Order: sequence, then C-alpha cells, then structure tokens
Amino acid sequence: MTTRLLPIVFAAALASSALGCNKSEGSAGTATSAVKIDSAAAKEMFNTRCSPCHGTSGRGDGPASAALTPKPRNYTDAAWQKSVTDEQIRKTIVLGGAAVGKSPIMPGSPDLDAKPEVVEGLLQIVRGFGN
Repeated sequence: MTTRLLPIVFAAALASSALGCNKSEGSAGTATSAVKIDSAAAKEMFNTRCSPCHGTSGRGDGPASAALTPKPRNYTDAAWQKSVTDEQIRKTIVLGGAAVGKSPIMPGSPDLDAKPEVVEGLLQIVRGFGN
C-alpha cells in the first residue's frame, strides 16, 4: 500500500469502527475484523511455518519442539484460549514472541502484515484447536 493511500484507508477504518460496521464479538470477548479469510493459504502456512513446532494437532508437540525451551504453546489448552485475545494472537503471528513478551524463539512472519486474510485464517486455526 502506498503512503498516499494510508490516510484514506485509516479514515475509512476509523469511520467504520465508529459505526460498528467492521467489528463483532469473538472468542474471549475480543473484537474480530471483517477481513475475508483465506483458509487454504492459512492451512498451507500453518503446515509449513507453525506445525514444525506447534504440531499438526496444535499441542506444541511438533518435531522441532523437542529441542526448544520453552516448549511451544499448546493451543488446545482451554485456560490459555480463554486468556488470550484474538488481537494478541494476530500480533504474535506477525511480530513473533519477543514482540509480545513471549519467547524470542517464536519467529514472526512480518510478510503476513500485508496478508490479513491469511492471518485471520491462522487465527481461526489456532482458535479451532480450542474446540
């Protein structure tokens, strides 16, 4: 996105937010966006970037987890699911663990900052492990 469009996008987002058009209540009482979800890209991304540590079942038991301290997050933990907001999960996905006061071993995916539809899909995958 060019910097010329940024003020326009910000103004539109602010106006929509003020009208309550782009938010709805999600898990743990957090606001979720109206961004479309790219489930296929998110699933591929989870399988390639996330599952080596978090495991295909989201239990933090992926093949790379044995060598990690601290161990990767177990997404099936109901207490954790209730304690974290959608926005915190999004931020961790894009910026990594160190940016949110968690393990610096958790890498960020800054390339996804320009792909909110994939981030939303990853959020849905993470939340899905809590069901």
